[in-house]
Amino acid sequence: MKNTPPEGPRALVISTSRDRGALAAVRSLRQSGWVVGVGTPDGGGMLGSSVACSARHVVPRPRQDGAAFIEGVRLAVALGSYDVVFGGGDDWMAALATYRDDIPTRVAHPPAGVVDAALNKVDLSDRARRAGLAAPRTVPATDQAVSEWEGPVVVKCLSHWSPGQTRPHRIEAKLFPDVVSAGPQIDRVRKAGAEPILQEPVAGHLGALIGVFHGGSLNGRVQQITSRLWPTPNGVSTRAETVLVNADLATRAEALLRDLGWWGLVELQFLIDGDGVHHLIDLNGRFFGSMALTNAARPGLTDLWGRLVLDEKVEALADAAPGKRYAWTAGDLRRAGVERRGGRIADVVDTLLWARWARHSVWDLRDPGPTLHLASARLRAVDRKSKAAAAVS
Repeated sequence: MKNTPPEGPRALVISTSRDRGALAAVRSLRQSGWVVGVGTPDGGGMLGSSVACSARHVVPRPRQDGAAFIEGVRLAVALGSYDVVFGGGDDWMAALATYRDDIPTRVAHPPAGVVDAALNKVDLSDRARRAGLAAPRTVPATDQAVSEWEGPVVVKCLSHWSPGQTRPHRIEAKLFPDVVSAGPQIDRVRKAGAEPILQEPVAGHLGALIGVFHGGSLNGRVQQITSRLWPTPNGVSTRAETVLVNADLATRAEALLRDLGWWGLVELQFLIDGDGVHHLIDLNGRFFGSMALTNAARPGLTDLWGRLVLDEKVEALADAAPGKRYAWTAGDLRRAGVERRGGRIADVVDTLLWARWARHSVWDLRDPGPTLHLASARLRAVDRKSKAAAAVS
């Protein structure tokens, strides 16, 4: 009689169905022996098509009073007997922290007050400077601040989620040459029920410091730099590469995280100027776009986070090796079509060469389902557009 190996801990990952960071986390958790279910608004999608996913659940986005979201999580936990639940985006993370008393399992994120402070970009900027980190000037977009602002400006939302939120999607940051041209975007943010902020632009390239923070220190540290973005110039990484961890930067980052009261996974995003100074612009306390690179460079980081949530004893993880590459090739090809570095053909060829030796955000030969799901969805969208155009003509 064949012995059946015991099941590992059970994790529920809730997010949007096309969350590439959550996909990387689901794969990583399964590889570490977890049984993983996913909850999305459509009950599966690209995220649920992974072979690493053992169950699929419908979990509505956390909107209005949160009742539908809470009920979706509660039902998924009951059906899957999950030991811990992870949120795959800022709103999912913040909602889990806010409604944790209504959720019948362990939540992988810090208390709501800590999460709120981390997502508040004005507060985060102030705390970063107190910890010895550089950070761009960031202020609420009050009438006085707008009238006094000089030069280019980035308009952002103070935070991407709050209880009672009704807008369906987050409003992304946008760069403007002056505050006058930023006016319509400021109004748009306000009309959506969010609070706009003004941030000083920093000329430089994107970088990140990643790890699991517990016991006052950052464990399993990964540092990366980004060489391509989409959409340009303020998008997400389409190419990234790991580098040696900057010990001084990590020490200052740990001071910030202690001040926040943070614990668990964290990605600190920086803009690195021409002098090599790292300016903190964001804190992601959930799975992020280049999560696949972290998994390749420092395997076991997601597993470490989950087991800490379960109060298990864990061993420290060493820093990630430098030189590991990441590619979001679909985004990088779209970028090449716009930027055309050295010409369109040259940029496309360079993109494909980079992708050849990189860890991909979605594509994995051992798990082709998510790629096939995206491809079929795009083909269906093209077919619908063709039929609509034919009907009009």
